[in-house]
Amino acid sequence: MTDATLDDLLRVFFAEAEENLATMEQGLLALERMPADEETINTVFRVTHSLKGGAACVGFELVSDFAHVAEDLLDRIRDGSLRATTEIITALLLSVDTLRDLIRASAAGRTTLTADEESLADLIRRIAQHDSGAVEALKSATRRPAARGNALTRTVRVETERIDRMVDLSGEMAIALGRMRHVAETLPRATAEPLIETWHECERLFLDLQELVMKARMVPIGTLFAPFHRTVRDLAREREKTARLTVAGDDVEIDHDVADRLRDPITQLVRNAVDHGIESPDARAASGKEPCGQITMSAVRESGMIVIRIRDDGAGISRERVIAQATRHGVLQDSPILSDAETLALLFRPGFSTAHEINDVSGRGVGLDVVRRNVEALHGSVSIESIEGSGATFTIRLPLTLAIIDGFGVSVGDEQFVIPLPLVTECLQFPADARRDEAGGILDLRGEPLPFVRLGRLLGVAAPPSARENVVIVQCGDRRAGIAVDHLVGESPVVVKPMSELFRAVPGISGSAILGSGQVALILDVPVLLEELKEIA
Repeated sequence: MTDATLDDLLRVFFAEAEENLATMEQGLLALERMPADEETINTVFRVTHSLKGGAACVGFELVSDFAHVAEDLLDRIRDGSLRATTEIITALLLSVDTLRDLIRASAAGRTTLTADEESLADLIRRIAQHDSGAVEALKSATRRPAARGNALTRTVRVETERIDRMVDLSGEMAIALGRMRHVAETLPRATAEPLIETWHECERLFLDLQELVMKARMVPIGTLFAPFHRTVRDLAREREKTARLTVAGDDVEIDHDVADRLRDPITQLVRNAVDHGIESPDARAASGKEPCGQITMSAVRESGMIVIRIRDDGAGISRERVIAQATRHGVLQDSPILSDAETLALLFRPGFSTAHEINDVSGRGVGLDVVRRNVEALHGSVSIESIEGSGATFTIRLPLTLAIIDGFGVSVGDEQFVIPLPLVTECLQFPADARRDEAGGILDLRGEPLPFVRLGRLLGVAAPPSARENVVIVQCGDRRAGIAVDHLVGESPVVVKPMSELFRAVPGISGSAILGSGQVALILDVPVLLEELKEIA
């Protein structure tokens, strides 16, 4: 077998192994709820057998041998000689974690099991042989943390690098078409008409092509949601609680890059729901609730955005405790009157926590701040709703893709900028009676104070004062502000280009785009601008 053939075979194996392990894990969790479900038992057995065969084909003997051990135990469940108890499911889930590790280790050249891996294999063999002592040993065994996060290989039918390159090329085509139109519009009408007609045909074909390319980047959000069934199960057991995750809208598609970057913030929210939100079974029973807590993750598409909600039916958030903690840490002074939304928004402040004790999940005041910053880095927003005693809901709103965004063009002097359109709420003319020498301040918006910043002053754009300024009002979460600019260019889709390393540290800029005229426009990082506004307004 040639090296090229082996590389191709490995790529196929990695992709199939990832799918098989995910199916195996989800099947085992389902089997724990319905131990006698023959279809689920057969599915888990089948994917384990497929993984074993695939590993043998690529020479990963460690993976093949360990999968064979798990397969033997599954065969005992399948023939009815063993029942799928919680302890046996735990052993098989640990085998899933170990198989993930062994695939990576085999790819790196390891040829022997570690002592822990050998011990687990022996324990599974003993359970398959009806050794009751092995089941008891498993109960007292130290639980390995579930392997989460990086996939075995990042593929969406083809390697993601190829898809990203296709998106880049479609972006270049969009720029070239824009320049063609710009040139055509400068020609005499008789000369320009056939060229513009050709341009319209090319644009139609290009838009169809671009849509197909963008769809190739999309994956069902269920691939992101699925591993959290295991997260909820394991953490609830660790905290001596019972909780179950329900998923809705898992067929909604999202850009694979957005899904990858959402994994950490959603993990934090799910772990917080179990640790902070869900009460102990005794406390839930005393409150008239079912002993098993419910966590729901859902996804829907709304107006070109994807909306993800993570809800628990736990204790909810105590506003009094939030305000007390904020006052104690100096975040609030003089006991201001806050709305529910303003009170709950305090939880996203850096270093803020309402946890009674510090553990490996919460209490250090970094979780929700990191969630907010990670979501805003994706041009999204996150908010909280809570009813004390009935639970809390975290809502994340994001663009479907980061490669092409709907932008709103503005200009300051000769420089053009793009604001992500979902963050724009309205535009208005700058009040004639407002001072024009300020870098920022407060405007009266229909009787309400609105902080604003002059974009040119903030970014150091050298331009003479405009005779007629405009204000673009943007909103991110519960924060709203105005951005004063010289001219409004209008809305249009733009292809996002990454910034050079030299400019990535510039605050308030998240990327760049090349306009149809060939001019480069910078894409504004609105959440960062809103933070900068605190220092100016």
